[in-house]
Amino acid sequence: MKLIASFMLPAFFGSAAIAASISPHHGAKNQIASCTFTGSTGFDLLSKRSSSCQDIILSDLQVPAGVTLNLDKLNPGTSVTFTGKTTFPFVSAGWAGPLLSISSSSKLTIRGLPSSLLHGSGESYWDGLGQKGPITKPKFFQVHNLVDSVIEGITIFNAPVQVFSINGCKNLTLNGVTVNNKAGDGDWNAGKGGRNTDAFDIGSSTDVRIEGAQVWNQDDCVAINSGTNITFRNGLCSGGHGLSIGSVGGRSDNTVQNVLFENSVIANSENGARIKTNYGTTGIVSNITYRDVTLQNITKYGIVVDQSYSPPTKNAPPTNGVPITGFTLVNVTGNVLPTGTNIFVNCGDGSCKEWEWKEVDVKGGKKSSKCLRVPSGASC
Repeated sequence: MKLIASFMLPAFFGSAAIAASISPHHGAKNQIASCTFTGSTGFDLLSKRSSSCQDIILSDLQVPAGVTLNLDKLNPGTSVTFTGKTTFPFVSAGWAGPLLSISSSSKLTIRGLPSSLLHGSGESYWDGLGQKGPITKPKFFQVHNLVDSVIEGITIFNAPVQVFSINGCKNLTLNGVTVNNKAGDGDWNAGKGGRNTDAFDIGSSTDVRIEGAQVWNQDDCVAINSGTNITFRNGLCSGGHGLSIGSVGGRSDNTVQNVLFENSVIANSENGARIKTNYGTTGIVSNITYRDVTLQNITKYGIVVDQSYSPPTKNAPPTNGVPITGFTLVNVTGNVLPTGTNIFVNCGDGSCKEWEWKEVDVKGGKKSSKCLRVPSGASC
């Protein structure tokens, strides 16, 4: 027999009222089916009661300055729903974050309702210097060791630096996520604007799907440093550094395999399609595909492969410790601004093989005279 009850916590809990129904839940006796946490007092209650809630609703939550909204180790099958505006205040002395962590669990559903947003107060941190500025800026959303989980409809607004850190995840879907750092566009030389605001940094993860993302930022839209079976589809990337593999090499995990970027637009960005491997390191990059990708007003490189990333000295030659094999481009088209370069390939000795480029039409910029060791199947 199922027992259902509804109640409200006493008035002294203020705005953090919890409405709940109680039902048995796979061994978690009398687990509350639905809990709503609101405002600043809601945050205080959340850490005490989240483990007893099957469905967590965060409504206009106010997170204290310099504190992580920690939702790690939730019970498998838990759902978390953001409504209204979740705020993470500025810390003048700086701190590393993360602002939000949802890690170490399985079968979670994390969703944002329409018109909800997570506000990172990046406008108060931005100084045009990113991670190298005088104060430490917090990373936003840590997603580590999640299995069989979904993140959908989340809107991130004004991230101080990097947004999603995805690491150690298996079978993770991100659907309809928005990263809105438009206000971070500024003149870095004048000490203004966001920097190092990567939208999705992925490491040591398998079967990650990012569908329908809308990103306005000032660094990589996606940066895959390691992982297998990663898909980014039906997305928009604007203002940043493009869709990137790497940089690969010099980490604890240096393998990137089976990546698909598909049916997406990269606009007003420094780079379009990008693979970067670190100088003098080892690793593997294989089976990378960009299909039906449109470039609009790229400022630096439409397509770039660089095997001398992070060199010890300027103009160091490319190295071959991270071979790039099976690099496929299909219907990658668009324009580069006249000051930019359409395509640049900088490969180490024998380390770029089995490339196949079809229907590649990138124009408007300069033709590079410095391409090195371009493999058959590609052009520069």
